[in-house]
Amino acid sequence: MAPQTIFQIHLVLGYVAWLLCFGAYIWPWLRSMQRTEALRAIATLHSFRFFGLAFLLPGIVGPQMPAGFASFAAYFDFATGIMAMLALLSVRIRPLFLLFVLAFNLVGASDLLLNYYHAIELDLPAMAGEFGAVYAIPVIYVPLLMITHIAAFYLLLRPQASREDRLNSATLSQSA
Repeated sequence: MAPQTIFQIHLVLGYVAWLLCFGAYIWPWLRSMQRTEALRAIATLHSFRFFGLAFLLPGIVGPQMPAGFASFAAYFDFATGIMAMLALLSVRIRPLFLLFVLAFNLVGASDLLLNYYHAIELDLPAMAGEFGAVYAIPVIYVPLLMITHIAAFYLLLRPQASREDRLNSATLSQSA
């Protein structure tokens, strides 16, 4: 099987597996929380995006990895991670927290979408082996990041429900 085909299968199944997990476990859990706590949980996950700097380490990615792709992915991931950490540090100052949550989600989602665009433009799936040690990032980690960005935008846009509404929603989800 061609490396490009294997990469594409991995990417699609990464989304399928995370959507199944997210729908069954993570989303009901997040919806049962107050919005701030749910966004805080998402920010905690995204605070680890400093790991994207690994795209810049010689020997971690292959020598044929396009430098433009690696630099863009690394630095936008790093910026997203820093903003997620700033959100976590500012959780007690609600307007600042929400500003950092919005910022890391805008930058992070844009990063992922632009990385998909660049990957297609550069035919990166055909060079899947050049991902080297960071191969798991696009096929396992990125699908979860994208799904949680969508969830965060939803949480930011929806009106805040009362605790009673959240408990009723969680009870209905569990009994279904």
